[in-house]
Amino acid sequence: MRAAGADTGVRKNGEGKDTVAPTRPAAAGLRTITIAVAGNPNSGKSTLINALAGTRLHVGNWPGVTVEKKEAFFEFEGKRIKIVDLPGTYSLSPYTQEEVIARDYLVQEAPDVVVNVVDATNLERNLYLTVQLMELGIPVLMALNIYDEAEQKGYRINIRAMEEMLGVTVVPTVATKKTGLHELMRAAVAVAEDPLHHKPKHLHYGDDIESAARGIEERLVREYPDLVQKYPVRWLALKLMEGDGHVQEKVRIDSASLNGSVRHLQEAHGEDIESLMADARYAQASGLTREVLTKPDIRKMEMTEKIDRIVLNRFLGIPIFLAAMWLVFKLTFDVSQPFADWLDAMITGPFTRWAEAVVGFIGAPDWTASLVTEGVIAGVGSVLVFVPVIFAMMFFITFLEGSGYMARAAFVMDRAMHAIGLHGKSFIPMLLGFGCNVPAIYATRTLENPKDKALTALLIPLMSCGARLPVYVVFIGAFFASSAGTVLWSLYVMGIALAVLMGVIFKRTLFKGEAPMFIMELPPYRMPSFRSLMIHTWEKGKHFLIKAGTYILAVSVLVWFLLNLPWGVESKKDSYLGKVGQVISPVFAPLGFGNWEASSSLISGLIAKEIVVGTMGEIYVQKTETEEEKKETPSFTEDLKELGTSFAGALRDAATNVVSTFGIATMSAEESSEEVEERTPLRETLKQQFGPLSAYAFITFVLLYMPCVVAAIAMKHEFGNWNLFGIAFVYQMVLAWGVAFIIYQGGKLLGLG
Repeated sequence: MRAAGADTGVRKNGEGKDTVAPTRPAAAGLRTITIAVAGNPNSGKSTLINALAGTRLHVGNWPGVTVEKKEAFFEFEGKRIKIVDLPGTYSLSPYTQEEVIARDYLVQEAPDVVVNVVDATNLERNLYLTVQLMELGIPVLMALNIYDEAEQKGYRINIRAMEEMLGVTVVPTVATKKTGLHELMRAAVAVAEDPLHHKPKHLHYGDDIESAARGIEERLVREYPDLVQKYPVRWLALKLMEGDGHVQEKVRIDSASLNGSVRHLQEAHGEDIESLMADARYAQASGLTREVLTKPDIRKMEMTEKIDRIVLNRFLGIPIFLAAMWLVFKLTFDVSQPFADWLDAMITGPFTRWAEAVVGFIGAPDWTASLVTEGVIAGVGSVLVFVPVIFAMMFFITFLEGSGYMARAAFVMDRAMHAIGLHGKSFIPMLLGFGCNVPAIYATRTLENPKDKALTALLIPLMSCGARLPVYVVFIGAFFASSAGTVLWSLYVMGIALAVLMGVIFKRTLFKGEAPMFIMELPPYRMPSFRSLMIHTWEKGKHFLIKAGTYILAVSVLVWFLLNLPWGVESKKDSYLGKVGQVISPVFAPLGFGNWEASSSLISGLIAKEIVVGTMGEIYVQKTETEEEKKETPSFTEDLKELGTSFAGALRDAATNVVSTFGIATMSAEESSEEVEERTPLRETLKQQFGPLSAYAFITFVLLYMPCVVAAIAMKHEFGNWNLFGIAFVYQMVLAWGVAFIIYQGGKLLGLG
């Protein structure tokens, strides 16, 4: 199926799996059937959505908030379908923003049908959300997902009995294999077209609760007819009975004034109504599970349990986590570096020559040619070189997430997080920070405690995001090629260690309080499908390309002007940017990089860390041009031949590096390093400006100094003011300078300089 623009339908292939096949365009005027997809995290909901809509999902934000919204339009068997992917939640209680968004959409928008994605291997836990969805009175269709794994475990689920007890249609699906999707969509259309015959059953929560609910319903119907037209009356009665603050604020009704039965419930059961309702819902989920699920009498220890005995061991857990991250960084560098070198050679060679030829052909003035080659190509090109690195990193992190290991990492880190007054759940946004700090800051909204949110957001910028990778890679390639993976790993470990240190300091000063406990689901280990890996890797990595084509391009052009103004300046050192760099360079002299070029690059890096490399590319471009001009210019045909030949060489080198990682003899690091140096004049220039010790101090400073502008805006959006960013700016600048100083001066004392 495709999103709006190219409508498709689902068909069966020879193996019985659902496939994508084009259909005629949707006829104008067709009524759109709206299908909302709800489910627990790790239930396979995202995989199912991707299987239905692929990479053509329209992604935006929910109105008024920054939580991601995904929806798609397509035609299925002559019906126009709109699918809305709701945030993954365990319940519809208003504890997190995701839960509020999902609930508000279902209540206010009233979709034609709700597809509830349920993990067949964790039936009881998932049914708690199902029970709450049924309270809304909206037609519900259950996608009993991961059904193949349930069968492999020997589970037998009586689907017919489940349908009769709940009053909903149940369709077994395996989203990773695209099985059951055709039946699911047919059932969804059938339910949406005949909603009166597909209303979920009214679940009975016990005489006391039902009596109190009926009393509130009767008063609502009698005294508040407008609200009854707007909201499902049973759901509204239960929410008011629970004292739901969000609902009370919207409908402006004090639940205490509605029915004396609520006070009777509290007196009779000796607890708050919210807890009583939670117990009633869990009882329904548990009772249904006992009725429909049969497990084998003799249960074998599953592979997940065997692995967890090692991975979650209190002594081995953290070393295994560190080793896993080291392997990710090693493979990232080994796989991506040959392609990064290939791109670098193409940008500084054929692409630059072609751009110069085009500019010359149209007769543009000399300054235009300089802007294109030195500003756009040298600036943006220096950043685009690292696209393979970004995507490789996102691929391996996505693999760890999809395999179920990332949840274990948060669990393993729970004890360490308690040392800084947080819990393992806070480590999840911090892990997301390895990809990009911005969504990681937004992910803090999943934490219930405001102090936990603020403290976690302050520590997230210490997690080394993908934007810093280009800086690391160019310096590591120049100075540490023989131990690239280990040096890269050390930077990420340094960020985590300093986050722990700063967390301890903040918890004893600004955020005093006890660390809360948390319960976290550990999904079973799974092998992610290649298609799913590609989709999620693209979703994470495409933001880098968007940045490169938008504001990194804009900043590169701005930097070119700052390096060439006043107009006609003979040396970039005397330009506006060069003069500013000279003014602040003494601040960095004790850190080993007190030259104006490095200082100027750090200024532009305040906007985005990738631009540090882009600025260096623009500053040093003239030094590399003089050498290139001495060479004979190849023809267009020779350039094309070089493109293909060198790309084939990059493929060979990447495979060789991966094999080498696992201990098989291949090309030596020295040979690889020599090839890299031939292709990357920027690295040769850096060797004239830095030494290994000052280079490591520089990339440490890049790791630690202030968050980028977009991260600053995210903090403002999430916390309502600039205060948190102000704290982050001050402490990170001080921390960056201090750590880089210790590395450089300490290294010199030890004779490493």
